[in-house]
Amino acid sequence: MSVWRRLCDAAVLSTALIMLVPDPVRAAPDVPVPPENLLLDRGTGEISDADRDLVVKVRLAGLWEIPAGEMAQRKSNSARIKRIGRNIADQHAALDELARAAAKELKIALPNKPNSDQQGWLDEMEAAQGPEFDAIYIDRLRSAHGKIFPAIATIRSSTRNDTVRRLAQQANQFVMTHMTLLESSGIVDFAALPAAPAPAAATGKAPAQVLSAAEQGANEDTLGGADMPLIAAALAGGLIAGILVTRQVVGGRGRPGYRGRRPRYYGG
Repeated sequence: MSVWRRLCDAAVLSTALIMLVPDPVRAAPDVPVPPENLLLDRGTGEISDADRDLVVKVRLAGLWEIPAGEMAQRKSNSARIKRIGRNIADQHAALDELARAAAKELKIALPNKPNSDQQGWLDEMEAAQGPEFDAIYIDRLRSAHGKIFPAIATIRSSTRNDTVRRLAQQANQFVMTHMTLLESSGIVDFAALPAAPAPAAATGKAPAQVLSAAEQGANEDTLGGADMPLIAAALAGGLIAGILVTRQVVGGRGRPGYRGRRPRYYGG
């Protein structure tokens, strides 16, 4: 094996070892949206009262947010608010079709008009104009989305029914988009939003799976932090050793008395 072949092998090995070390810089920056075709929609699986309630609530959301978005086109002086209202209304029309299809599959009765609270919010908007309308519109919709968001997550993670699971997945993506649109108005009063409940006090030993995850995270931190100098030192040591051996082999040819290996001849 030639000296240069050995050097190339050492370089390839060093590169492979470096690639094994986790590098947070290589993490993908985009958050993926799960493809809808991964979820079944056959109406199979036990359906709970909470599942039915979610389907009804998705329907109710469209019954007041669609007319609210239409009002934004007439009553707001802000091009941004008009666009937000139009986008949310159009998206709720699409989500409403999904909710009605799920209700038909699962034989769930749906309302045809907003509930009393929602009608009250629409009445407030109807009586307002300009900046006052903008404030009411953004506040009422952002508050409503903040309340339904955790409810959707609970159903998505617990339902036994595949049709409800799919609807919850779709609704979750719509709600996240709508909250982002509403917040892009720049007039959301975040300080007025309900505070998250305080975390429950730790009691006793944490579940085994939690400890396992924590230990795994600690191990990953060790690999990415404390072990990094050791890995670097080992790689550097290997490269230095390779260089020294190469110098001895190459340099030996120039020393007095050095005799290169004679080629062997077979026959002839």
